[in-house]
Parts: sequence; C-alpha cells; structure tokens
Amino acid sequence: MTLPPWEYLFLTFNDVNFPDLFNPLWVFSLIGILATVLLYNLRSRQLRRHQVYLDMYEWLLWAGVIFFFLLLTYALFHFDFLFVVISIPVGVGILLWIRFVRFPPSLAAYETQLARARYYSKQKFAHPEATIRPKRAARSPRATRSQRRRR
Repeated sequence: MTLPPWEYLFLTFNDVNFPDLFNPLWVFSLIGILATVLLYNLRSRQLRRHQVYLDMYEWLLWAGVIFFFLLLTYALFHFDFLFVVISIPVGVGILLWIRFVRFPPSLAAYETQLARARYYSKQKFAHPEATIRPKRAARSPRATRSQRRRR
C-alpha cells in the first residue's frame, strides 16, 4: 500500500491496480451467476407444487443475477473501486435479507398449512375400512333383469 486507503476508492478496478482482487472477483462473479441459475432450475423443478418456495427462489435468482452481473460489469469496464466496495455489501445484504427476513414468515405459514393438511388426511384415513367401499343394498330381481337387458 503506497497510497492512503481513501485514495484506492477512486482508482480504476483492474488487474494493474488491484492484482490480488481483480481476477478472483470476476471469477467468483461468473461462478455465482452460473450457480444461481443452476440452483434456481434445480429447485424450481423439485418444488414445482410449492408456490412459496418458488417465489423465494425466483427472488434469489434475480437478486443474484443482478448482483453478480454488476460485479462482472465493474471488472469488464474498469469502474472505480468505490462502486465495487459499495456493491458487495449491498448485494450480499439483499441476498441475506431475501432468504432470512423476507420469506421465513411465509415459509412458516406454508409449513403450518401443510402440517394441517397432513393431519386431516391422516384422520380421514385412520380407520382401517375408510378406503373400502360400502356394499350396495340388495336390488330387487326386477331391477337386475332390466339392467342386464340394457347391457
């Protein structure tokens, strides 16, 4: 470090000024975009019937793609390091907020709804003969003959 710390904020973010941060950051951003898209595709197929989880993963997808794409843009077009320093905590904070603040109440309510549905289903089919159809009442001989003719 040959400059005061605040002077580094206004240097361009490239491999000459920041050789130890530049390459790891753009590689991390590229891997982050790929991991976010892969995670969304995988989880949306697994949880296709659970809309609350799909909403959360869609929020994480778009926030992650925007965040990692911003970091790639900063590296590609050599923005000032100030933008990188501000974007990393904001992006990570938004991803953490989505996962741990925004959606847990909805996920808890949905889990309660699923538990209630499982409980009522167990109660409905708890009796051993609940799934056996009851026998029909005996028909009169006249009705059975007429039904046989129709067939």
